[in-house]
Amino acid sequence: MSTSRSRNLPEPIAPPRATRLVDLLGGLAQGEGYTPSRLPGVKFMRSSLPIVRTKVSYDPSIVIIAQGRKLGYLGDQMFRYDANHYLVLSVPLPFECETLASPDGPLLGISIGVTPAVVAEIMMEMEKAPPIPMGKPQAIRANPLDDRLYDAVLRLVETLGSSDDARILGPQIVREILYRVLCHEEAGTLRALAAPHTHFGQISRALHRMHIEYATPMDMATLASEAGMSVSTFHAHFKAVTSSPPLQYLKSIRLHKARLLMVNQGETAGSASRLVGYESASQFNREFKRFFGDTPAAVAEEMRRNLINLA
Repeated sequence: MSTSRSRNLPEPIAPPRATRLVDLLGGLAQGEGYTPSRLPGVKFMRSSLPIVRTKVSYDPSIVIIAQGRKLGYLGDQMFRYDANHYLVLSVPLPFECETLASPDGPLLGISIGVTPAVVAEIMMEMEKAPPIPMGKPQAIRANPLDDRLYDAVLRLVETLGSSDDARILGPQIVREILYRVLCHEEAGTLRALAAPHTHFGQISRALHRMHIEYATPMDMATLASEAGMSVSTFHAHFKAVTSSPPLQYLKSIRLHKARLLMVNQGETAGSASRLVGYESASQFNREFKRFFGDTPAAVAEEMRRNLINLA
């Protein structure tokens, strides 16, 4: 991975409302990469350097950027999220990401975790809930950030400066943010999680299982059977959601987890490979280099040198 300057793109025009959010996040997001907040599932984001297009893995989340810009790539799609657009990710998904930032104008943002259970609970309480998409919903989407959603995000960040405010008020505001997104998000990216018996819901459950049990041997025929699909149908719907075949997706998750273990917990390449389910260290080294572009030790060292904390 490299942190050399990304390709030249015009800087996003931040609305005047963003000033307060930038000031708050500038004080709370102290470390590079992700840092935990006082509220479980909510993380701060900071990058003082531009980062060229590289492989990342996000958990289901809503990502709001106050300053700077990120460009996400999945297959032939590109997603821009900045001070005017937020990102919605409904399933755990590896993709590629580019960051536009500088020491004078670091990227500052916040990530709010999402679970299908909470989405379904809010949807059931809505008397006039928007329709749940029955086709092939997008697993990832960037949407315009309207004033009501921005106001809720600002109030959430204000509470995170105090332990009592965060504990007492924070969960209610997170719920409000999810509600706002469910009401207005056009593609229904999150609403699709409230329909567990659709193909999207079944693939979502398979993805969550793969993220939890990534270190154990996994049989695609079993996953397809649990989803109530033939292997070929499972493969087609899986690729439609993730832009990746199931086995390639599982490999990418294992490699992302191994990188996280090396950077955040100091594991060696050998120990990380075993912890994520590889039996052969040489196979792990080959696949890691092919996936990330350099050896495990070199990638981990560069990320430590740039003080990047992975999610």
